[in-house]
Amino acid sequence: MSGRHGRGSNMQAIVDACQDGRIDGQIVTVIGNFASSPALHRAAGIGLRTATVPSPKGSTDHDEHLYSEALLAELRAADAELICLAGYVRKLPTAIVSAYPGRVMNIHNALLPSFGGKGMYGGHVHQAVIDYGVKFSGCTVHFVDENYDSGPIILQETVPVEDDDTAETLAARVLIAEHRSYPRAVALFAAGKLRIEGRRVFTAK
Repeated sequence: MSGRHGRGSNMQAIVDACQDGRIDGQIVTVIGNFASSPALHRAAGIGLRTATVPSPKGSTDHDEHLYSEALLAELRAADAELICLAGYVRKLPTAIVSAYPGRVMNIHNALLPSFGGKGMYGGHVHQAVIDYGVKFSGCTVHFVDENYDSGPIILQETVPVEDDDTAETLAARVLIAEHRSYPRAVALFAAGKLRIEGRRVFTAK
């Protein structure tokens, strides 16, 4: 699932891993909030099934319920077993998390629990990392719960923060790590090698 900010590069990394056998699975649908999403255009261009489920226009419980039901209908129609978020910056409805416990993943462009939470996405994250002065950043693949960027961590990969980094140069280096880590996490899930115990995720050998 992707939002307005999803360019589709992490989706493409997962597609490539499915095609070359690193992931024992396939992408059954790509869902976005905006028809103009670059990720949806990329998915359609390579022949994947796509769907647009617009974000709710209002903020009432009824609006959220209708949105959740529309998402669930698309996911069930595609017979999805794992949901991978990429560029989806709104909080995933609780109804979706409840319907797919331990079956929703996200990738964050920093080392959680630092530099996460509402509003922390894209270049905002990398600039915050630089401004804080940390020496390492990276990416985190985690299971999704009802809150922003707070689910159990599956994989993390570190990337050094150079003295002359800008948000753009750091983003480019972190993205390379994302393209390695996200397919690896999906492959572990597909192989039945991930086990969640409380906040910890264990990988079978």
